Amino acid sequence: MPENGCTIAAVIPAWNAAPWIARAIESVLAQSRPPEELIVVDDGSTDATAEIVRGFGDRVRLVSQANRGLSAARNAGIRAAGTDWIAFLDADDYWQPGKLEAQARLLADRPELAFVSCAARLVYEDGGEAGHWPCMSEQEARTPLETLFRRHAAVAGSGSAVVARRDLLLAAGGFDESLRALEDIDMWMRLAQRGGYACLPEPLVVIRRRRGSMSGDLDVMKTAARRVMAKNRGLLASDRGRFWHQCYAAMLTDYAKWELRAGRRWQAAATLLEAGCHAPLAQGRLVASLWLAWLRGGLPAPSGGSR
Repeated sequence: MPENGCTIAAVIPAWNAAPWIARAIESVLAQSRPPEELIVVDDGSTDATAEIVRGFGDRVRLVSQANRGLSAARNAGIRAAGTDWIAFLDADDYWQPGKLEAQARLLADRPELAFVSCAARLVYEDGGEAGHWPCMSEQEARTPLETLFRRHAAVAGSGSAVVARRDLLLAAGGFDESLRALEDIDMWMRLAQRGGYACLPEPLVVIRRRRGSMSGDLDVMKTAARRVMAKNRGLLASDRGRFWHQCYAAMLTDYAKWELRAGRRWQAAATLLEAGCHAPLAQGRLVASLWLAWLRGGLPAPSGGSR
């Protein structure tokens, strides 16, 4: 056991990940502070994913299951682990060598934390740079639950950067397997209600992004966002009802902006009307400004978002 008593299992959910899984595993094995366990959950892959994982021998534990989705695979990894902490990594991403060492040091210094993450470098599948995913501000990190509601976006790095207490993941019920998207935001909200959060500003994770528009995912994402915001409303203090409505309205307004950018004017209009019902004064002014911007040929960028 490490000197600070912090044991960590790396959990990699994988589905048809043959092109990327070896690099993800190698990045875990190359850590300056390696995890006590490395678990790959093969979620019913039909390609060579399992065969590639087996090629690493006893350095990796392979858990196989029928295809049930990302959340179910993560939950299987959590249950299979015998450590205090779970470090998540998606199969198409990879870690920089000092990632776990830096996070383990932070966890040892701050025992009140329920989970930590780090900034991330974003790259396209062809290797082109896609940007940077920074941490929330230190002030925002002091109230992570409210920040997650306000920003309706995942913590930096999310499913490839977070290290979380296993007992709290289990106490919170694990990842919601009924969600088709935004299951990470949902989980981090429930963890934030149970303990503190911190983020390392160094980009210790590399995350792959697809080129192109998110318009094809808009309906799935918006449906999931509504559910995540509604199901977790009870995590907020009872006097934060107005705050929740403002956050819900801001979330819908961002989706309306994406719908407008995708040329889906009627859907955007319906989304904006729904937003106005939750924060009519503030959103009414924003609705008018959105339509004026659209008529003039430009739109403000959405304020939130998630992977």
